[in-house]
Amino acid sequence: MREVLRRVTRVALIAMLPAALLVGSAVDARAQQPLASAPTAAEFFPRFDFALAATALSYPDPRFSWDAHWIGDFDFFNYDGGRAQFLADYETLLGSEFQPFDPYQSNYTLEASGSYFVGSTEFAAVLNHISRHLGDRPKFQMVAENSLGVRVMRQVTSGSTTIDLRGDLRKIIEHAYVDYTWMTDLDVRVKQQIAPHIGVFAHVNGQVIPVDPAIAGRTAQYGGRAEAGLRLPGTKGTLELYGGVERVIDADPLDRVTRRWPFVGFRLLRE
Repeated sequence: MREVLRRVTRVALIAMLPAALLVGSAVDARAQQPLASAPTAAEFFPRFDFALAATALSYPDPRFSWDAHWIGDFDFFNYDGGRAQFLADYETLLGSEFQPFDPYQSNYTLEASGSYFVGSTEFAAVLNHISRHLGDRPKFQMVAENSLGVRVMRQVTSGSTTIDLRGDLRKIIEHAYVDYTWMTDLDVRVKQQIAPHIGVFAHVNGQVIPVDPAIAGRTAQYGGRAEAGLRLPGTKGTLELYGGVERVIDADPLDRVTRRWPFVGFRLLRE
């Protein structure tokens, strides 16, 4: 047990190093993941991943009790040196304002990218769309954004430890209501296998969002997420049990307030 705790602590410390440099908005951290090496031949639909996550939030506002994600992520086509990829993420925030499980908010993310490897590093052009909707409530204001930019990814493996690195820089090219001008994102995920059917992981994500002060009179926004937990791999998938903290930029789509909360949850992965 002492050895397991030591390994968990080591993985968490490695993954949280970037948090000292960058504090970033909450994401569920299952966006496009790095490959170990570049594709070497053309191949149709070589990879499909699916994730389901349910997270219990500790926050006094009754609108924010649960956060759930359904994410489909696939490589549509591989070519020599790169890949074309598509991701769809449906997020629902549940509260207890009017009923025990009140569907307060639904958010949709659609993303297409094309990449090319330089050595072991993958560079991708990314087109991202996010729209946000209030559930079971009147909504008179559209909230959405489209962004275009670049992503850099790399996977580093040492023994039973895998480190996934990802960074984004995207320009907002179309928006409704939001005051964002750029999206910058840094993501580090560390996994270590400690037994045939048990592993540990730690993950940090940081985001800085520059804004147009003429729209809402505010400055750049900072948010982030840090989590750690157990990985229980099976024959056809993996169960992750985790806990952490996050600082969420504009958790409500309309009030422009940053919120902070601890959380615990589980994630089912097809990997």
